[in-house]
Amino acid sequence: MRRSARLAGVLVLLLGVAAWIAPAGPAQELGLPGAPQSAPEEPPAEGATEREVEAELDVDQDRRIAERLRATFAGIEALRGVRVSVNAGVVRLTGEVPSAAARELAGQLARQIEGVALVENEIRLVQDVGRRLEAAWDNLRQRLYGLIGMLPLLAVAALILVLFWYAGRLVAGLSWPYRRIDNAFLRHTARQLVRIAVLLAGALLALEILDATALAAALLGTAGLFGLVLGFAFRDLAENAIASLLLSLRQPFAPNDLVSIEGREGHVVRLTSRATVLLTIEGNHVRIPNAMVYKGVIVNYTRSPLRRFDLAAGIGVDEDLAAAQRLGVEVLRATPGVLADPPPQALVEELGESNVVIRYLGWVDQRAADFLAVKSEAIRRVKEALDDAGISLPEPAYRIRLRPDEARPEAPARALEPRAQPPADIGRRHVVERQADAERAADGPDLLDPAAPREL
Repeated sequence: MRRSARLAGVLVLLLGVAAWIAPAGPAQELGLPGAPQSAPEEPPAEGATEREVEAELDVDQDRRIAERLRATFAGIEALRGVRVSVNAGVVRLTGEVPSAAARELAGQLARQIEGVALVENEIRLVQDVGRRLEAAWDNLRQRLYGLIGMLPLLAVAALILVLFWYAGRLVAGLSWPYRRIDNAFLRHTARQLVRIAVLLAGALLALEILDATALAAALLGTAGLFGLVLGFAFRDLAENAIASLLLSLRQPFAPNDLVSIEGREGHVVRLTSRATVLLTIEGNHVRIPNAMVYKGVIVNYTRSPLRRFDLAAGIGVDEDLAAAQRLGVEVLRATPGVLADPPPQALVEELGESNVVIRYLGWVDQRAADFLAVKSEAIRRVKEALDDAGISLPEPAYRIRLRPDEARPEAPARALEPRAQPPADIGRRHVVERQADAERAADGPDLLDPAAPREL
């Protein structure tokens, strides 16, 4: 290969020296060696008119153009069947060529000659099947030979791409260049950009070795339009990427926080570059796209340790509402896990058709007690206390009086005996939280930083 390259260099040098020593003529203008030289122009005869002189000059110029084109076409095998005629600077090309590329080449060569005003390209394609197949086979054979000759360069280009790919992975895997970047998502993005930049540098070098820099320039020139098309096609992916960056900077929740995002409730497992992963109370994984998380409503139950619960009870319309309120508040105060400050409340909320709705409110410290367990215990105790006090909890119903003057029978009095309260289990349940911690401990991308400042 090296000997061939040297031989090619010597040939190019010899051709350059010959072109520099030979007198400048039509063949040298077109870069076609061996074309016949035109005879020197003879001075016009004495006594000839100006129009006759111009006609003689035009005829002589047409003859020179025709001779140059014939000489040029004679040196190209595919154009040897082309016939040339020139009249007043108008070149007419006829004959047959084996391919459309040869027809276009003949027209381009004719247009490059000085003095040509117009080219009438009437060349036809060869209709003979044998000649067409022979031309196609010759073209394929030349391409195959060219590919075989390019195999060493292709191997070198492929080796360069592999080396730069490994170099990109090595540079992206270093830690010290990215220590000053505090944000995990930005660190990950910087590593990927460095890796892609190194790989692109290797691709450009490989194209330079293959002498395909024009292809690289075309690719770079269309990068803007290509990026615009990709922006429309992958708008959701780009939106998720930007949302991931903003969420990693804002940190609206911490690992294992209990949150509700657009009605989906669970403990935060991790924040990836595409989605936020939640572990529901039932132990199921929920992946929410980061674009929806960033634009949606986030309820963080863990950020504030105090959380209020409420329960509604429908009291009979004939019952003492104040007594029902006092009784419910006393029961809530005695319920384990319900805080004394803020104090429990009982509010008359609604006057229904067959009952009056009283809503009981109590507060729970989620760090010390399980919210759902405390709420369940409060509901049970309030209901039993109202039953023991003889306060009816009627279902929605209609009462029909057939005899308005008839007195309503009195309800039999019930013996009210205090019920023994079983011990309440209101301790925090750590099952889901431990499962979420185990999920976080497993290897996987996570953009949440427990030590990062939280969004206010």
